[in-house]
Amino acid sequence: MRCPNCQSKDIGKIGTNQYYCWNCFVEMSLLKGRLSMHQVEEDGSLSSLDDLFEDEDLQIGM
Repeated sequence: MRCPNCQSKDIGKIGTNQYYCWNCFVEMSLLKGRLSMHQVEEDGSLSSLDDLFEDEDLQIGM
């Protein structure tokens, strides 16, 4: 899997269907073959980045 944001393969699994890109520091959740992208804020909350990507960029081939 490659990060849709930076194309890095430096992805770590942090939970069930949850991944983290160590290159651009974006958290990803996988649900029904689609990634949901989030930025981790200073207070630990997540801000959605999905509106920055096209739908086909967030689809994962199973």
